[in-house]
Amino acid sequence: MNSSGKNVVKGIFWAALASAMWGISGTVLQLISHNLKVPEAWLLSARTLSSGVLLLVISALVYRRKIFDVFRSWRSVMWLVAYAVLGLMANLYTFYLAIQTGNSPAATILQYLAPLFIVVGGLFIGNRPLKTDIIAFILALVGVILALTKGNLGQLSISVTSLMWGLGSGLTAAFYVALPRPLVKDGNPPIVILGWGTMIAGILFNLYHPFWVQVPHLSLAVVGSIATTVIAGTILPFSLLLYAAKFASSDVISIMDAVQPTVTSILCFLFLGVKLSLIEVGGMVLVVIGIYVLQRGRRQYEEKQLQQDAFDD
Repeated sequence: MNSSGKNVVKGIFWAALASAMWGISGTVLQLISHNLKVPEAWLLSARTLSSGVLLLVISALVYRRKIFDVFRSWRSVMWLVAYAVLGLMANLYTFYLAIQTGNSPAATILQYLAPLFIVVGGLFIGNRPLKTDIIAFILALVGVILALTKGNLGQLSISVTSLMWGLGSGLTAAFYVALPRPLVKDGNPPIVILGWGTMIAGILFNLYHPFWVQVPHLSLAVVGSIATTVIAGTILPFSLLLYAAKFASSDVISIMDAVQPTVTSILCFLFLGVKLSLIEVGGMVLVVIGIYVLQRGRRQYEEKQLQQDAFDD
């Protein structure tokens, strides 16, 4: 294997590990909400603020004073606040409630639809769908129906409330991906944007419910679980993705997103007693394939456009 091939393998490995971290975090969130009974308001305040502090400390160590560049214009500040509120806050809230009212595998697969929401959103601003978009939409739709009905179209395997929160998490995950793009294009490091966005979200969560008010019993299990969601759900996976980007392209890395719902489903089955039928597993596989088709089609389209623009010049 040549050096280029070895680099791609490295990128795949680190991206897969990052996705697995998110899968572990999703499983732990179900443990927190279903078994440990930690109130969502307190958890979101404590988890988000601590994650924001840690991310900004890491950013300051790496980029020093450059972490404040995002505040040089009101335009950047507005994008940052929008990312913090509509992306981070809304996604953390809806994803947790989707797990609390249902289960982690279902919530994860619904959140995994975020790229599809981005494409659908593009239709409203005049972007024409590609053939691969339509194929991906059909695959994902069939997959979600199978995963959430177990093949019985007259009955959902989760509550309607959980379905709504899950779809909300998919939509807000699309905001989470799309809103920071202008800030990154301006030269701001992604981890800095994530750090400030998480900090702002943490402060706003604490304005609603300060983390020092109505503190639950902080047993070893509770503390360990929350630490896992902070480290495995935020710090480690994002750092690993940044490292993976040094070795492989974004389309290769994005394929590894499929590891997250897979790990979540396996861990919930092994440790939390969440049983999945073959039909549900098949539905999840169809969703993963659909999102892969979508991302690959979009990547090929963008590459063709760049080649055409270079030819025209």
